[in-house]
Amino acid sequence: MSADSQTAADFRVKYSRRIDGDGREQKHSEVEMLDDEEQHPDVGLQAAVELNTQKKISAVKRRCFRAFGVNLGLLYLLILAGITTRCILVTLEKQQLQEEVKELKDKMEEKCREGWMRFGCSCYFKSTERKTWSESRRDCQDKGADLVMINSKEEQEFINELNMRGESWIGLERYSQKHEWKWVDGSLLTEMFWAPGKQSDSLVYYAACCDSDGRWTQSYDPESKTFICEK
Repeated sequence: MSADSQTAADFRVKYSRRIDGDGREQKHSEVEMLDDEEQHPDVGLQAAVELNTQKKISAVKRRCFRAFGVNLGLLYLLILAGITTRCILVTLEKQQLQEEVKELKDKMEEKCREGWMRFGCSCYFKSTERKTWSESRRDCQDKGADLVMINSKEEQEFINELNMRGESWIGLERYSQKHEWKWVDGSLLTEMFWAPGKQSDSLVYYAACCDSDGRWTQSYDPESKTFICEK
């Protein structure tokens, strides 16, 4: 498009008619300059659309930043709660451990009653009376104890030294159904010190300690022996 035609497009011509006093018709024309929006109506619409788009983008950005801030705050609170919970658990575990150590220390320092001997954390009583296995266990229970349970080589050596004269009942028995040897608390054997050839398949046996070699033997309940209690 030429410059002349472009310039012509920027103006608007208005025509008017009127009758003068002599009755003659006169024609007049006026030229008006058009502004940009009137010349190009699409320009104003495009500007409005762009402005509205910018407002929407700004609103979306604000919402995104707000959501990010909220999520970051929640994450911080969760981390803080986790750290606090862990600190509480560690404190409780430490207190429990200290109490257990103190209880163990008090137990080790506790004196055994007269006639009893200490080994490790337990007190032991060696009877002079001879009774059956069942009677021996009842006697120990009346004393607030039970027949001795031997769970280590060191304890076995101590019991052997404690019982140098003959055999004494210990808290070990075998049940006829499964032929399993169990201690009086129901636990299975972790250490075994049987004398060679002293384990048979008979229905019910009770264990005694110790023979001349410091080993366990087994006998029927009706037999009478001394016994060793542990508490």
